[in-house]
Amino acid sequence: MKKLVLAAALTAAASTAFAGSLADPIIEAPVIVEESTSSSSGVLIPLALLVLVAAAVAD
Repeated sequence: MKKLVLAAALTAAASTAFAGSLADPIIEAPVIVEESTSSSSGVLIPLALLVLVAAAVAD
C-alpha cells in the first residue's frame, strides 16, 4: 500500500512539473537584412566609364 501511495505522489508531482505556465511564450522575430544597392547602380559606373573612354578616343 505504501508503494502505491508513493507512486501516486511521484506521478502527481511529475505531471505538474511539466505543465508549463499560463504566460504566453516570447517568440522573437527573425532579423531580415535588406541590401541597400539597386540593380541599376551596378551598371551605371561601367557605363559612365565607357562613355568617358569613348569621349577620350574621339578627341
